[in-house]
Amino acid sequence: MEVGATADAGAARGRPLLERKLWIPQMSWGGAMAFAAAFRSLAIDAEICPDGDAETLELGSSHTSGEECLPARVTLGAFLKIARTPGFVPGEAAFFMPTADGPCRFGQYAPYIRKVLRDFGLGDVLVFSPSSRDGYRDIGAQAHALMRNAFRGLVCADLLRKMLHRVRPYEVHRGDADEVHAQAIRAVAGVLERRGVPRPRRLRQLEEALRAARDEFRRLSVRYTARPLIGVVGEIACRLTPFMNDDVIRNIEERGGECALAHNVEWVSYTNSEHQNRLRQQGRAFSKPMLAAKVASWIQHRDEHRLSRVFASELRGYEEPSLRTILRYAEPYLPPAGSLGEMTLSVGKSVFHYHQGCAGVVDIAPFGCMNGIVTEAVYPRVSADCGDMPIRNLFFDGTGTSLGHTLDVFMELARSYQARKKVERAYPAGHREHAEGWGPRDAV
Repeated sequence: MEVGATADAGAARGRPLLERKLWIPQMSWGGAMAFAAAFRSLAIDAEICPDGDAETLELGSSHTSGEECLPARVTLGAFLKIARTPGFVPGEAAFFMPTADGPCRFGQYAPYIRKVLRDFGLGDVLVFSPSSRDGYRDIGAQAHALMRNAFRGLVCADLLRKMLHRVRPYEVHRGDADEVHAQAIRAVAGVLERRGVPRPRRLRQLEEALRAARDEFRRLSVRYTARPLIGVVGEIACRLTPFMNDDVIRNIEERGGECALAHNVEWVSYTNSEHQNRLRQQGRAFSKPMLAAKVASWIQHRDEHRLSRVFASELRGYEEPSLRTILRYAEPYLPPAGSLGEMTLSVGKSVFHYHQGCAGVVDIAPFGCMNGIVTEAVYPRVSADCGDMPIRNLFFDGTGTSLGHTLDVFMELARSYQARKKVERAYPAGHREHAEGWGPRDAV
């Protein structure tokens, strides 16, 4: 399928993608901004869906059975909310909805969204659905350029989000870090959306945008104190979208913690790895598709390493583990060959957080999510093997249940564990003094 062709001829006839407005659902604001910008570099009018609100959830819930997970309802609600806006023309709109195989119901989102749209008389809306089966590469002749640009954008978004979570708990002036983060994401999107830019030049421009953001973060007034570092893992949409998880990271920060959130790119690396595993199972270990997959993974790793170097000093102690390391840590609990998807990544990443020197782990999942249910069953053993590090599953169903008491108890456990844990954290320059017992200080 070429990018200019219709992706779902049965459900949406007429205008090709190039002549439609493509709406990108938010799975992290920064990641969605980067993805939309990458599409715009190919002359596709792409924009992210608005932030979720009560209307989003009401629309999604009223057109589902109640058994669907929160991300499914929020995504459907976001699309229906856009379809209700004045001047919306179905034949001129497209919704980006990737799909995947495996036990998660994520693979059913796109078919169900198409059904609901048809029921509303919106069958001319294009639902654009690349698949994880081939690493999301079935999006046509320009797929390589699009996915490489989008991948770089996701790496930048992950790095900038990590810097936000690294600095915001310690900012002297509330809101400074959020402002720098938002400006940096827009600057990165500005680089990604430029058309006809050679790849080497675009990579240099992204590095320049990240360096400018790094310097802005450095200028912020901060006061470092001894906060416990909390690893945050779980279902990818729920953990990355504050609307879905009741802004749990900010809630932890307000209770004296600091968070290390699992990246978006982690899932990209995992789907690439699973694509290669499927090729091996099909007897195609030595084939052109396998060579292409390995080359693509090597290029992505190289781009990620180059962009990450910009924040090497600021993010010392916050480095991301390799996928191989995560899967190795998961092996005793959920062997990757038999346990697929986010459950394996979450368990492996939780063990990594122990070795990173974290004081606890929070696993975020939608209510009824298989990944969350499985990890909850194995975490007691993981915790015992990690010196009784506190690990807490949090399930979300959109009812807005207060996290206050749950997080209060969890943070008390984390502070208690911090005082007796055996693995020390590594700290960035300027952040080290409180770890050595010097107490809080001002740093600009």
